[in-house]
Amino acid sequence: MQKDDFLKPIKWHDDPKSAAIGARKSNDARHASGWPRRQRKQPQHGYRSLGNLPARFDERGIAVVLALATMLMVVTAALEFHLNQRRSMIHAAMLRDRATLAQMGASAIHLGMAMLIKDRLETESDSLQEDWADAQTVAAALAEIPFEDGKLDLKITDELGKIQINALVQFPGGQQMVNSQRQIWERFGANLLSLLESSEEAGKDDMDSDPLMILNCIKDWLDSGDDDATTGLSGAESDYYQSLDPPYASKNGPFDHLSEVALVKGITPEIFFGAGGVAGLQQYITVYGAEKAADEKFTFAGKVNINTAELPVLAALLPLESADFASLLVEYREATSGSLYTNDVTRIDWYKNVPGLAGLEIDPGVVSVSSHVFRLTATASLNNVRVVTTAVVERVKPLETDPWQCKILNWKTE
Repeated sequence: MQKDDFLKPIKWHDDPKSAAIGARKSNDARHASGWPRRQRKQPQHGYRSLGNLPARFDERGIAVVLALATMLMVVTAALEFHLNQRRSMIHAAMLRDRATLAQMGASAIHLGMAMLIKDRLETESDSLQEDWADAQTVAAALAEIPFEDGKLDLKITDELGKIQINALVQFPGGQQMVNSQRQIWERFGANLLSLLESSEEAGKDDMDSDPLMILNCIKDWLDSGDDDATTGLSGAESDYYQSLDPPYASKNGPFDHLSEVALVKGITPEIFFGAGGVAGLQQYITVYGAEKAADEKFTFAGKVNINTAELPVLAALLPLESADFASLLVEYREATSGSLYTNDVTRIDWYKNVPGLAGLEIDPGVVSVSSHVFRLTATASLNNVRVVTTAVVERVKPLETDPWQCKILNWKTE
């Protein structure tokens, strides 16, 4: 085919298929004779078209998406920064308030210690009739402390109005139970378990415990120098506690902290903490009350202040046949006429003055009308933050010529 042949008129075909074939042959002929092949026009500026959208439109859409993504990242970062700053400010404010409340609590504790010293200078007995035990008198004294903000409360309780668990055995050896203390524990334990059994919240484990079992296990926890011999059939020494998960050893010595009592075999959480509105063991016992003995050793007298003991403890101090009279003792010591108490409770045998109880006998070796160990609980609150400070103090006079002071045995802030 000659080059001039391309100048001839194109013959049109009636058949579209034949026309397409002819056009393709014509184009192939041009390419074979040196004419350049027709190229498809590409989009300019290096942008590829998305579907049927113009390239310029694609460019603008991507830019908008990138701008929105960047803005979202900036806003997110700003919000996170704001939240972190707010958390830091709240945390700093809480630390500031806690520090303030801790100081307020400490002030209340020292005020309570001053009230206890003043009380000892005025009288040798201790009872719920005195200023340190009166909530209104304590509140009035707290009001004199010049704190501009916050609320402050203080409660003082007598630790020796409770059963001294360490007095169950005769220290320092501890191999033998003290008979009078054993009787107190038998009566108290039977009454407590009876109340818990009647509670709907008591667990099955409580039914498996009995006063004698608990008594024997407490004795084994306290005693030492007996080659880990168990007391009775229900006692427990270190081999039992080592078999638990996690394992631990028997103390073989006096309890130092009340929480240790919950580790003793037979003392379930319900027995220790209480259940169904029935107060547990922890409310009625104390680990304090140690006194110096000969040869720089120590012992626990185990005397309970009948002026401050709660009803279940008073009932355990009375002979079994007289336990129901405990409520009469509580009514007598708390009787008032106007704002004054009407009955004198400074004598060790004041309970004989209760109408109908002249013949009542209580072992004088297990009761007293004075105390020297107290628990002070200060509660300070400010801006929805609350701090509780608890101190156990011993009122002592180191030497005969020294002034009375309160020695801190334990201090806890939470």
